[in-house]
Formats: sequence, C-alpha cells, structure tokens
Amino acid sequence: MSQRHTFFMMLRSAADWLKLGRAERQRFLAEQVRPVFARYPAVTMRFYDAEAFSGRCTDIAVFETTDLKAYTFLIDGLRDTPFFSHPYFEVLDIVPAVEEGYVAYDRAHGVSADGAGGD
Repeated sequence: MSQRHTFFMMLRSAADWLKLGRAERQRFLAEQVRPVFARYPAVTMRFYDAEAFSGRCTDIAVFETTDLKAYTFLIDGLRDTPFFSHPYFEVLDIVPAVEEGYVAYDRAHGVSADGAGGD
C-alpha cells in the first residue's frame, strides 16, 4: 500500500482577488484552476476559509496524494496560472504531514496497538 501524504498550504488572498466579483472568481477557477487539477486526479484538495479566525492566513488548502510527482506537477501547473503568478494568492507556508505515521513505524518495529512487542 502506498503512503498517503498530506500538505497543508497556508495562503493569503491578495487585494486583486478580493476586488473580483464572486462570479468573476468562479469563472476564473473554472477556466484556470480546475483544468490543472483535472490533469492530476491522483491529488485531491479541500479548501478552508480561515480569515475569520486568523490574522496570518486567509485560506488553507489541504492536498492529499500517494503520488508525490503528481503533487509537484500540480503545484507547478498552478504556478503557471494567475492564481499564483498574478498573484491572486500568496503561499505563506506549506506543512507536509503523514497521517498517523507513528502507526506504520510501530508496525515496522513489531509494536502492536496494545503496546505489546518491540523493545
């Protein structure tokens, strides 16, 4: 089984993005962003609004994949669009993570969920 990777991308929306009307934003996403995602179906993304809760970032994009090449190609594809190149959004940070990575480590070292084995 391939290891699933998760990337938490903290974003800040730019004033130019906020100046667009909501219909313009949706049109932009449909024409510029969704086609990039369509080329890399091995990568999923969920988008979270954070501006009401954080002064650091306005949005968090959560990417998941078992295919790191597809993820890096997707990000490069997005960099070729005004999403990042205009920019409509600034990347503040990317935090890579592996869900419950310790579980795989424990299994590899003979430790069961009940704590038996290992040492």
